[in-house]
Amino acid sequence: MLRSVFPKIRAIILKIPKGKVATYGQVATAAGFPGAARQVVWALRSARGLPWHRVLGAGGKIRLPGESGFEQTMRLQNEGVAFVGERVRMDLHQHEFKKRSAKKKKKKSR
Repeated sequence: MLRSVFPKIRAIILKIPKGKVATYGQVATAAGFPGAARQVVWALRSARGLPWHRVLGAGGKIRLPGESGFEQTMRLQNEGVAFVGERVRMDLHQHEFKKRSAKKKKKKSR
């Protein structure tokens, strides 16, 4: 199952533009796996080349400890992302994913 989840999660993360952020939960939901925030973390750990710094904890909180959290903060600030205390201003920088449309069934013509 995880093999089919990770590529979809990675594809969603790649859609977050410079200067925007999303939470782990938002990424999971946009990938079609609501409630799978932990799998987003696993996908980020196992991949290279993703804009990992644009994915945050709930409410815009940096969840990484120590130097990794500092690096994430610096990367986001370099992209123009504003903070209030230790949290990203989600009202300004939250990326809105396009809603997934329901697939329409095609009727067979005879």
